[in-house]
Amino acid sequence: MVKATEWLAKSLTYENDLLADLEDMMMIKSVRDDAAATEDAPLGPGPKAALEKFLEIAERDGFRTGNYHNLVAYAELGPEDAEESVAIIGHLDVMPAGDGWTKDPWTPVIEDGRLYGRGSSDDKGPSFAGYYALKMLKDMEVPLKRKLVFIVGIDEESDWTGMDDFFEAYGEPTMGFSPDAEFPIINGEKGNGSTVVRFSGNNEGTTRLISFSAGERPNMVPGVAKAVVETEDPEALVAQMDKYLAQESRVKGEAEVNDNRVDFTFFGHQVHGASPETGENAGTYLANFLKEADFGGNAQGFLDFLGGTLHDDTTGTKVGIATHDDLMGDLSMNVGIQRFTDGEDGFVDINIRYPQNITADDIEAKISAAIPTNFAATAANEGHAMVPHYVPGDDPLVSTLLDVYRDHTGLPAGERVIGGGTFGRLLKRGVAFGAMFEGVPDTMHQADEFFPVADLTRAMAIFANAMYELANN
Repeated sequence: MVKATEWLAKSLTYENDLLADLEDMMMIKSVRDDAAATEDAPLGPGPKAALEKFLEIAERDGFRTGNYHNLVAYAELGPEDAEESVAIIGHLDVMPAGDGWTKDPWTPVIEDGRLYGRGSSDDKGPSFAGYYALKMLKDMEVPLKRKLVFIVGIDEESDWTGMDDFFEAYGEPTMGFSPDAEFPIINGEKGNGSTVVRFSGNNEGTTRLISFSAGERPNMVPGVAKAVVETEDPEALVAQMDKYLAQESRVKGEAEVNDNRVDFTFFGHQVHGASPETGENAGTYLANFLKEADFGGNAQGFLDFLGGTLHDDTTGTKVGIATHDDLMGDLSMNVGIQRFTDGEDGFVDINIRYPQNITADDIEAKISAAIPTNFAATAANEGHAMVPHYVPGDDPLVSTLLDVYRDHTGLPAGERVIGGGTFGRLLKRGVAFGAMFEGVPDTMHQADEFFPVADLTRAMAIFANAMYELANN
């Protein structure tokens, strides 16, 4: 039996190679780009390039590989005809860089033992720790009773395009994990869905809202919000902003006057939408300030709803959806995308992470009852249906992974439920396992995203040990 210290010693010999391949992958701007999508690159050129790079690496290393419609790729190890299989499921797509970086998000750099760059933490770094764990087992020529299949998707941050169809074609593995969260384990994930509130953009007041924009994705708390306002007294409106910001220390703002127009920019704190309470939503703050002006029409309705009903409420209390259950905890709400343009249709995308005691239909109905007149709320139904997911703590998958983690760290470990959604929930017996260690700052979806290099190597050792145990016991 290989000891934890031996797994780690072996992993250290792969560290330089892991970093070389990972840095090449991180330089690929694999952000979904529907505007540049083609039949051959259904999510845009960046995600496709990342998938091709993974396949190039896996074929170089001698794995059996496959490509499902340029949406999903995989590498296999172990008996092809095995009745049971273990999946490790990562993703190569990343969020847009967003604002606030002090480094180039697309040029990986190591400083003070940390690898910086978009994807270092979510999820290229952890995925490559998992891939190199598989390579380690291959190079060691260890016997395997079950087949190991390492799977990567390229649309985890949006609609999970192709994942359900891939598993229908490939067959559902017996069990598996996604290296896309934190240790010791995530064996429960809240439901995850968006309700989109739509309206026509019109003005009827003496002050006009020309445009308003905040957020890029439903699962990011907007860190920057911008609005253009037309007003008879721009200087007075700017003075009101200064007074507002002097009383509200959690955000910053600035304004530029051009004749009778004012360009406003508010700065909050961008974080992962699964934990909106840890950020500051720049958009709802900007709306909270602007709603006191005399707008009228749907412009006023938009600002009242965004800056009043939705503002400073990450539990959905004011729209009547707040709830809690003992297993999964509290519902959380993130107002991820906010758009208004005078004379055009606008929308607000509200992303909800919900426990088992409420349904997506209940949420949509309650939000519908809370929106302004002439506004409409509908569920965003694209991609994988993310209902609450839970694998019991006494399942051998969970107990094995926890045992491996304890062996490597000497720390106590138990089951846990989160609001985030990982590819682990694609399997009936699927969980998230690593790669972030307890006590390490979570920089997913944030500026200056990073992952400690030593933790990548340590995670590689844990993943290799876990794969071996799951494939043989």
